[in-house]
Amino acid sequence: MASSSQPPNPEPQTFTTMDKDLEAIGAHCQYSYCNVLDFLPFRCESCRGTYCLEHRTETAHKCSHAGEWAARRKAATTSSTVPLRGKPTLATDTQCSHPVCKTYINTLTSTGVGCPTCNRQYCLKHRLKEDHACSTLVPLGARQASIASAQTQSMEKAKAALGRLKMWGKEKQAAVLPKPKPSTAASRVIALNALKKNAKGDDKIPLDKRVYLYVEAEANTTTAKLPKGEFWYSNEWSVGRMLDAAAKNLQVQNMNNRGGGEEEKLRVFHVEGGRLLEFGEKVGDVVANSNTVVLLRGIGPAIPNPI
Repeated sequence: MASSSQPPNPEPQTFTTMDKDLEAIGAHCQYSYCNVLDFLPFRCESCRGTYCLEHRTETAHKCSHAGEWAARRKAATTSSTVPLRGKPTLATDTQCSHPVCKTYINTLTSTGVGCPTCNRQYCLKHRLKEDHACSTLVPLGARQASIASAQTQSMEKAKAALGRLKMWGKEKQAAVLPKPKPSTAASRVIALNALKKNAKGDDKIPLDKRVYLYVEAEANTTTAKLPKGEFWYSNEWSVGRMLDAAAKNLQVQNMNNRGGGEEEKLRVFHVEGGRLLEFGEKVGDVVANSNTVVLLRGIGPAIPNPI
């Protein structure tokens, strides 16, 4: 006789229980005339409903909130962007703050860069402090007392730099400045040919673009003996690029691009012109064949005609 306490026989698996497992994977289409089970359902961002592939669009399932998602996206896009302006003019757009530059900035084709020192906006060509003579400008929005203090400090630095440069010229003239140049045309040609024969440089520079120079470095610039050499550079280079190449040629440590102060920066002194060259000047405009340039460190910003 069977005991009445025995558990009933377990219900055998059916397709019904398997169907429940499948429902846990996908979702039924919420369109009233469909209700198909879709394993990769779509969500409507307007009414938040779930639909199959056939009824995923707002039109197909007759969305009760049609167009809400598009309106929300349009509003978010409009609030986060600046409306495009028409053709730039002097009245509607901003030009580079450099006095001779006419480039429109903050447009789709030209980005504007703000200078944190003088508080002005410049194009990419004049974004560096040396390119727009930042040290000579009064910062926009500065107080009168701050302006007077900055001007006083700038004048003191200029006087100190000028004094150092004059002192250097007197003390180092015999050791650094070259011998007197040949006076006759024939002797100058001979000297230039000898310079071209001994000079070194980038072979990729065309012959008609080369400027042959005597390059030297002040003894205080390096810890070794006063270096010097004969090199050629492109007349289309900027003085800053020529300085980088000259420092590499003479194996002089160059920290101009590391953000240090003036006491660590190298400057280029043009002997024949008697002045420090600006980094942005073109080599072919400020030097000529057989000229001499000297690398100086910590001499301060360029001063026109200091000697």
